[in-house]
Amino acid sequence: MAEKKITSLSELKKYSKGVVVEFPPFGEGQPFVARIKRPSLMKLAVEGKIPNELLTKANELFASDGSGINPRDNNMMQNIKAVIDIIAEASFIEPTYSEIKENVELTDDQMMFLFNYTQQGVKALSDFRTDKKD
Repeated sequence: MAEKKITSLSELKKYSKGVVVEFPPFGEGQPFVARIKRPSLMKLAVEGKIPNELLTKANELFASDGSGINPRDNNMMQNIKAVIDIIAEASFIEPTYSEIKENVELTDDQMMFLFNYTQQGVKALSDFRTDKKD
């Protein structure tokens, strides 16, 4: 069994600058590639970037048992959108989320892709990488 190698600080610094990821395209022939990072939701909450009224919703949204969506909650979609916007703001490095919003609206697929990536990392990309046959 191979001995595990300690991660160097230079590797950690490189990782903290984000990774270049290909998102689902805007449309046929319109790819979207950006540099993003995986933000800490705890840090966002502690810094007050996730408002108290959304903390419960964020917690429900990230529930591992799949119980995060309550169809009887009339504000569910607004709360989900608010939490994902906060995550997007903290995730996009290049271009920034502000720059994106000034010029184009991300698709639902792209927003869910980002959400999945921030929660699961590279393994979340595998669902989006499969070539779909007609």
